[in-house]
Amino acid sequence: MASEQMQKGWEKVEAHLDKGHPDRALKLLEEVDGNGEHATTWMLAGRARWAEAKDSGAASTYRKAASNFRRAMRMDAKNRKFNATYNDLLNEMNEKRISEFLIPPLVRDGTPTITAFGAMGLGFVLLLFAIGQLNGGGAPSTDQTVLMTVSYTDASGLATEGDIEIRIHADAPSHAASFLNHVEAGTYDGTVFHRVIDDFMIQGGDFQNGDGTGGYAASWYGYCDGVQQATSAGCGATSYTLPDEVENGRNHEACTLSMAKTSNPHTGGSQFFLIPEDSAPDWLDGVHTVFGTITDGCEHVTAISATNTDSSDRPVAPVTLEEVVVTSTDASPWFVFW
Repeated sequence: MASEQMQKGWEKVEAHLDKGHPDRALKLLEEVDGNGEHATTWMLAGRARWAEAKDSGAASTYRKAASNFRRAMRMDAKNRKFNATYNDLLNEMNEKRISEFLIPPLVRDGTPTITAFGAMGLGFVLLLFAIGQLNGGGAPSTDQTVLMTVSYTDASGLATEGDIEIRIHADAPSHAASFLNHVEAGTYDGTVFHRVIDDFMIQGGDFQNGDGTGGYAASWYGYCDGVQQATSAGCGATSYTLPDEVENGRNHEACTLSMAKTSNPHTGGSQFFLIPEDSAPDWLDGVHTVFGTITDGCEHVTAISATNTDSSDRPVAPVTLEEVVVTSTDASPWFVFW
């Protein structure tokens, strides 16, 4: 149960919203419940993002609002007010022809979506294409580009900020969809790289706890804590994991992006790792899913990997993912379903 102080804080947040100051409301929410432990906090954050979206018209801000409302409903599924407000938002997004997800989930509440049927058709097309390409030639794909802005202190003590450009590969469809939906929802913004090992990799994406113990897939992809299930019934959203997609044939080469997970299969969630210029951990090939290639700014990954760390491989000075945004889509007729 929320404390009396938190209740009063929420009342002040609502007052800011009523006066048309969503920026002040969001700032106050960080003070009231910075860890996002209460459903009401997420609901109010959704209202603030919605207000910002009305002003800017930005699709990404509408999606952030929707993501906040979904989080609130996961934490308090029986709250009718949350559901009603969420539905009002979705109606407005529908009127503006803004999709709820940048890339739709393949399954929703255990039922295949239209995207899933499209993906099955796509898989058949790609299979036929692959048969015709056995003597060489790569399978066509539609990739998207994201830009990560990171801040860190290098090994010499110099405070640095830089951009890392990454192509997200659609040949790992669940990983690409979950990652990009997290990006569009702003989930990764302000998170830290909690594990850094020189000549190996830098790991981040734990938006829950920031220490490698949290994070989960953006939607339901058929697995609950690594166990395949026919539906999401009985599986809380914080237990959603991704199916391994190592069959895409991509390897852990220098300047690539891969999904972190436990030693068990199908346990990837939101955590990922970037491989610097001087590393190629091929022992991870066929185990972890590579779903991105760094096309610019890999020198920042290399510099971060060499930063000073403690005995737990945690950077002494924080390495922060300030923001990550989708910057472009490379359209291709082969991936018309996306």
